[in-house]
Amino acid sequence: MSVVGFDVGNENCVIGVAKQRGIDVILNDESNRETPAVVSFGEKQRFIGAAGAASATMNPKSTISQVKRLIGRKYREPAVQKDMKLLPFATSEGPDGGILINLHYMDEKHSFTPVQIMAMLFAHLKQIAEKNLETDVSDCVIGIPSYFTDLQRRAYLNAAEIAGLKPLRLMHDGTATALGYGIYKTDFSAGGPTNVVFVDVGHCDTQVVVASFEPGHMKILSHAFDSDLGGRDFDEVLFRHFAANFKEQYNIDVYSNARASIRLRAACEKLKKVLSANPEAPLNIECLMDEKDVKGFIKREDFEKLSSDLLEKISIPCRKALLDSGLTAERIHTLELVGSGSRIPAMGRILNSVFRKEPGRTINASECVARGCALQCAMLSPIFRVREYEIQDSFPFSIGFASDEGPVCTLSNGVLFPKGHSFPSMKVLTLQRSNSFHLEAFYTNQNELPPGVSDKISKYTLGPFQVPHSEKAKVKVKIQLNLHGIVTVESAWLIKDQSSHSTSENNIDTYAENMEGDVTRKSKAVKRQDIPVSGSVDGGMTLMELSQAKEKERQLAEQDIKVERTKDKKNTLEAYVYETRNKLLNTYRSFATDSEREGISCNLQQTEEWLYEDGDDESEQVYAEKLDDLKKMVDPVEHRYKEEEARAQATRHLLNTIVEHRMAAGSLPASEKEAVINECHKAEQWLRDKSHQQETLPRSADPVLWSTEIKRKTEAFEAMCKHVTRHKSSPQKTEDGSGSNPRNKREDGMDVD
Repeated sequence: MSVVGFDVGNENCVIGVAKQRGIDVILNDESNRETPAVVSFGEKQRFIGAAGAASATMNPKSTISQVKRLIGRKYREPAVQKDMKLLPFATSEGPDGGILINLHYMDEKHSFTPVQIMAMLFAHLKQIAEKNLETDVSDCVIGIPSYFTDLQRRAYLNAAEIAGLKPLRLMHDGTATALGYGIYKTDFSAGGPTNVVFVDVGHCDTQVVVASFEPGHMKILSHAFDSDLGGRDFDEVLFRHFAANFKEQYNIDVYSNARASIRLRAACEKLKKVLSANPEAPLNIECLMDEKDVKGFIKREDFEKLSSDLLEKISIPCRKALLDSGLTAERIHTLELVGSGSRIPAMGRILNSVFRKEPGRTINASECVARGCALQCAMLSPIFRVREYEIQDSFPFSIGFASDEGPVCTLSNGVLFPKGHSFPSMKVLTLQRSNSFHLEAFYTNQNELPPGVSDKISKYTLGPFQVPHSEKAKVKVKIQLNLHGIVTVESAWLIKDQSSHSTSENNIDTYAENMEGDVTRKSKAVKRQDIPVSGSVDGGMTLMELSQAKEKERQLAEQDIKVERTKDKKNTLEAYVYETRNKLLNTYRSFATDSEREGISCNLQQTEEWLYEDGDDESEQVYAEKLDDLKKMVDPVEHRYKEEEARAQATRHLLNTIVEHRMAAGSLPASEKEAVINECHKAEQWLRDKSHQQETLPRSADPVLWSTEIKRKTEAFEAMCKHVTRHKSSPQKTEDGSGSNPRNKREDGMDVD
């Protein structure tokens, strides 16, 4: 087993792996360190990753990208509606208000949830890791944005489970980056914490983290984000600019053609990267649309003017993170800029104005999250021994609980887990209830959430239970904000204490970060009765839906394997046709009769024509049968060719064996020598006679002397020679002093009584 970290980005995925010498990034089949987060449905199989990205232009409506923006979201959210205008595939609203992705696959209509598509990506990344590491991969840590809601976190866990993965933790991207940065640092001051800001500008979002480092310890002081500001927004600025230019200059409307839009967006992304290092850059696309080649040109300063609003927005989460951390810009020691969208030079000036420091780029911008996740996975897994390092993360949202009787917290603002609270964390509520009741988890501050996200989290039913005489009894409820950032009602129990008749209102016992053991303070007079707890997540998958998704993924994976096997068999048949035709003209030519050559050539030609016509799309079995039919014709010729070399080799071996025994016979007594020499003459004469018969036959005829026959003769000859020498030498051993008669020892010069 191995432990890995997955960074599933909106555009690309990176896989980090923990090895004995440190953290590495795995290469995919194309030897790239990044794998496109794309799933494309062909006619008979799926193409995922790099193969999916290659299919995007040719098959845009069946190619799913940017699924990270859709997972765990509601169809009617404004941000979702905005995103879907830029995506070429068809979507609709699901029965639960979620998103369904609709497409044609294998001549049928299919609808997939974003969780299912994400599971396909996870399964592909798992496959890459297992192929690279040559071992099973199950334990992992997955990077997620800090702004992910409870539903989105659960969706990631469901997707991982469908793919056969076991996430040990869902880790905030910024926390993973900070861990990879801080654990190897040895120059932190012992006199006080070192405060570092990490600004991560990704493909679709911007995340800012303020972290405090001390030797052996790391604490996240604040998270801030803009979930709708990333590198793709800067690409879109260029896209709109050139789309308008091309409409005016070439009279083509790129927006009306999905394939042209994809190609132009890809070109704009490359152009943006060129402008990061150059003051100006050209744009050239052949046959963009209506068979027209297009050309464009832009200067960096013009691009920055077009993007000025976006650049200003970068400063908003930066100022918010600084404010929430309770620090001033002067107390920030270092500023690090990472993320795939962070390479625009103007960003550095904006960040400098906020933090009054030049941003550093000492961290690998694309790999830092995956590396940090792999490191955390090694720390959580029993397989590796990692130095002691404490990670204290903070939760970016405030969470409250309400019951049928109102908020179940005595705090004035009704918050159970306040924003910035460290997690994992666990709290125990003490309530007064007489029968079954309900609890509902919710986000208490809508302004903390991404725009348009629902404040509902989950609902729980506690009970049934009975209290005698309809009196209210003390009920303890254990609520956990776990390592994934998911809030759950873990358990509940009834406290039976005859000596106590408390009439107090709802109150709360807090045990932060105490994840072990029973936290209830018990006395001898207290009896505990467990209360059943059942819950449902707003918009979450049921166990039945999860089971169905696993079965669907299994069927799709089997179909992919079947198609790949069919392709391999077809390619094998095609290669055999070309290879055999070439050999028939050269190496096999003298080993086949004229009729054989003519028959084989005719069959090869027919098979080749069939492959490119009727046989272009056949089953694996049909290709296998065609190959077997060809081999039945070719095998006799091939066998003669191979037999000639094998016969020559066997002949050399027999002759060498004869020479060896002749030479060895010279040191034997006369009777043995004669017997061995006689056997050598017999073997030599047999080989001479058989070889003469073989030489009279043409190469195209079946041999009369086979290599296997020569090998058997060699074995028999060696056995006979050994038998002769062994039989004759056994009495001699006694004469030489190796027998058992003690009187023979006199010949050794020893005195024997």
